[in-house]
Amino acid sequence: MTDAPKGFTLVRTFESAPEDIWEAWTDPDAASEWWHTLRASTPREEVGIDARVGGRYTYTMVNDASGDRVVTGGVYREVVPLKRLVFTWGEPDGDPEDTPVITVTLEPEGELTRMTLDLRGVEGTKGDGSFYDGWHEVLDSLGEYLGEPLGGE
Repeated sequence: MTDAPKGFTLVRTFESAPEDIWEAWTDPDAASEWWHTLRASTPREEVGIDARVGGRYTYTMVNDASGDRVVTGGVYREVVPLKRLVFTWGEPDGDPEDTPVITVTLEPEGELTRMTLDLRGVEGTKGDGSFYDGWHEVLDSLGEYLGEPLGGE
């Protein structure tokens, strides 16, 4: 099992409804539009999502400048529609018991939705040029997809 205490949390508040954010995470057409860092893309034909407990997902990020490809995937551990997704994150065929885990939580706050992404199993801090900064950019891409301003906690 991965070292669960290692990790970090990112929080964003969106003007979008929980349904729109949920769809962004669970619909392959939507995910291909944003599930990548800002200088990358995700080809639609390289996204697969089976958002149910035990279901798998895969996606490929392609660096727009170099063409380098990173394939990522995992297994859904918990799926509570419009509220919570828990999934492993790493090599598509990696051991789910030895893979970092992401928890995405959606909480309505009046007209807004607070989304929390908690990643456990890897270290990350602001300015690391790695996991933290990468996920921060991915959430910027999600904000752009939702038509919202960049940035977050």
